[in-house]
Order: sequence, then C-alpha cells, then structure tokens
Amino acid sequence: MMTPKFADKIIALKKKDLELRDELIKNGKLFEGYNKKMERLHNSNAAILNNVIDKIGYPTIDKVGEEASEAAWLVIQHSISQPMFMKKCKELLENAVIENRADPVHLAYLTDRIAVYEGKPQLYGTQFDWDESGRLSPQFYDDLTKVNGRRIAIGLNALQDQTELIRSQAEKENQSPPEDFEKRKKEILDWKIKVGWVK
Repeated sequence: MMTPKFADKIIALKKKDLELRDELIKNGKLFEGYNKKMERLHNSNAAILNNVIDKIGYPTIDKVGEEASEAAWLVIQHSISQPMFMKKCKELLENAVIENRADPVHLAYLTDRIAVYEGKPQLYGTQFDWDESGRLSPQFYDDLTKVNGRRIAIGLNALQDQTELIRSQAEKENQSPPEDFEKRKKEILDWKIKVGWVK
C-alpha cells in the first residue's frame, strides 16, 4: 500500500542532501574531509528516516514508490556517522530485496560501504577512495573475478569500466587527492573510532 505522505518526506530529505552537496562543490569544500555541516545534515536526515522506518518498515518501492525508495537508500548510504542505523537498514533492505520489493544495487552499495568502514573486503567494489599514488581506486575487495561476477549479476558494469567513470567524474568536479595521504588515513581512523565503526 502506497503512503504518499512518507514518500514526500523522504524525497525532501534527499533534496536537502543534494542541495548541500552542490553548494559545497561550488565552494570547493566538499572534498576537504567530512564537512561538519554535511555531517549534521546526514545525522538529522537519518533520524527523520529512522522515525519513518519505525512507522512503516523499510521504504520499499510498493510502499513509497521508486523515487522515494531510492531517496531513502541515499539517505541511509550517507548516514555514515550512524553505524547502528546503517546496519539496521541493511538487514531490512536484505529482506526487501529477497521479496523483490527493493533494488539489489542499493543493497550492494550499502553492503560495501559498511564493509569498508568495518575494515572488511567489498563484495561489489562500489566504494572508491584516493590511493597512495593519488588516483581514485576501488577500496579493498576480495577477488576481481568474483566482484565482476556479482556486479554483472545485478546489472552493474565491470569494475574496470566503473573505475574509469569514477575518475572522469572526479575530474569534472575538480576533486583532488589529499595533500598528506598518511594524515588523511589517520583522520579517517580517528573518525571511525569516534562514531563506533572501529572499537
């Protein structure tokens, strides 16, 4: 059963997220660590979406429509300071995908993002970051042949092709690698400990 009231609410969260992202890109501030204003918005969006989920369950396509279901996934994907919320949503999304009520690509991205933050190998190679040579590359994954097999099974392109697309997008957005790779690695680890990804 469709719930338009919740659909509109979820779509509004995504809109706010993307508007802030565009603003930070224009000001050249998006890629200087995790922007505090963005973190606050991500946490606020996660809290609002969590209340919706407590009322209606996972926002599946049949409940809120395709646009709002995708918007919910984006909010979850960006709620990186909320490990418990992301893991809760992953469980709900797994069930929704099994029931053919949500997009398996969304589950792939969420599974990989959680794995990366927990220091585990990705299954689909969806998460990228700067490597030591200053290039955007897929973060640690288990096996290229298996990764490509899983990607193709859910309609994604091969990882090599995706890597080219990601690097091209980064160029368009004037992204640049961190000036101090080791310092950034330490900042990420400190943040993971602070929010609870790493104990």
